[in-house]
Amino acid sequence: MKASLALTAIAALAAKASAGCWSKTYGYPCCSSASTKVMYTDNDGEWGVENGNWCGIVKDDPRESCFSYTLGYPCCTSTTNVIYTDSYGRWGIEKGNWCFLGDSSNPGYDSYEYTIRDQYSFSGNPFAGHKFYINPYYVDEVDKAIAQMNGSLRIKAEKLKEYSNAIWLDTIHKMEVRLERNLRGALAQQNAEGSRVLTVFVVYDLPGRDCQALASNGELLANDGDMKRYKTEYIDIIDSVLISYHSQPIVLVIEPNSLANLVTNLENIPACADSEKYYLDGHAYLIKKFGSHPHVAMYLDIGHAFWLGWDDKRASAAKIYSKVINSGAPGKVRGFASNVANYTPWEDPELSSGPDTEWNPCPDEKRYIKAMYKEFKAAGISSVYFIEDTSRNGVKNDRYHPDEWCNQTGSGIGARPKAYPVSGMEYLDAFYWVKPYGESDGTSDESDRHFDGYCGHRTAMKPAPEAGHWFQDFFEEGLKNANPPL
Repeated sequence: MKASLALTAIAALAAKASAGCWSKTYGYPCCSSASTKVMYTDNDGEWGVENGNWCGIVKDDPRESCFSYTLGYPCCTSTTNVIYTDSYGRWGIEKGNWCFLGDSSNPGYDSYEYTIRDQYSFSGNPFAGHKFYINPYYVDEVDKAIAQMNGSLRIKAEKLKEYSNAIWLDTIHKMEVRLERNLRGALAQQNAEGSRVLTVFVVYDLPGRDCQALASNGELLANDGDMKRYKTEYIDIIDSVLISYHSQPIVLVIEPNSLANLVTNLENIPACADSEKYYLDGHAYLIKKFGSHPHVAMYLDIGHAFWLGWDDKRASAAKIYSKVINSGAPGKVRGFASNVANYTPWEDPELSSGPDTEWNPCPDEKRYIKAMYKEFKAAGISSVYFIEDTSRNGVKNDRYHPDEWCNQTGSGIGARPKAYPVSGMEYLDAFYWVKPYGESDGTSDESDRHFDGYCGHRTAMKPAPEAGHWFQDFFEEGLKNANPPL
């Protein structure tokens, strides 16, 4: 598999030229003294503040013995696990960042492998006819999980590394670290193999994010200042990177849970009412930006069957989504993403509209998407296509109520990523794993400020770490219950 490792020639030369001051690579000067107070530490090094500006603290310079610093990456210090090998040598991952393992016989720049070529444009289903990029961060998480397992589960877990899932850009920092590096990796694979490689990202950092759920609240608050940051430090940066990597197909899943909250929670949750204008403004802004690129396809999140499946909610959703899409014109939206990070089965013939489902006429995802297709078409939305997140809906688990969403006991990995997965539903672009299986939905620690009551319900697995952190027991249960089996 390929991963995001090499820089363009210009970037590599620039990094090499500034090797004496590592932070210049990121647009910041180095601090005047190695004893400057450390204000922040990340994967790149230690940061201080001088004259009101960030500066990189230079320690003993490892670049003399580690050539990969000229490429913007450190040498590995603890791992020996090889994730990827290229003309430079062997690479691993430490602390969520690529690191160099050595054995480089030719540390030169390969101008062929990383060339950005002619503009690519989607024609039809964005998932059809492409290889899917493998998420290197997830591979690293799975490798660490395998080290804690034995027997048949290890074999099942190894198979997971063969499948693609989405890369989440859920903070500004993660976007800065993950977006371009993975697009470089997909580009390298694409050029080396001679076929298009599709990368899927989740855009997920709206001000007031997840207004109804404490477990997944984001870094940006629902105020004008953070709305400006969202546009200038997040969306604009993503857009500039998308423009640069125009020769490869890219899919963006847009802001899970946001617009669905506007359908159902404006009147009963004050935080959602406070976030409404930022959700609408944010979507209009990003659709205008991202929707102008022919190699980028966007899918707006539509919750799931047990959120918007009822007739009145689907009708309200059609009005809101039509308004949002029009607000971003002339930017184009390909369609909609359903069941993101949720557990609702694709088909559940045992369920019908009745007391057990609160009279929901769409008690599974297949019926929900069919109904939403008709609703959106009737609302005048021109491009109505769907992707279904099947990462966690392999089995009907023992949820107390179908809208339970936190670390559900009995869940299993679902259908594998695939374009055109269902005959007769030409508007269903793909089954795809949007949520990386094994990452927690939220903490079960009631004393934690991010604790959400749903994560304490009787069907939620416990003890659970905070949202996004690795949950080993949950991961192993998903492997056991995978349907189809791994």
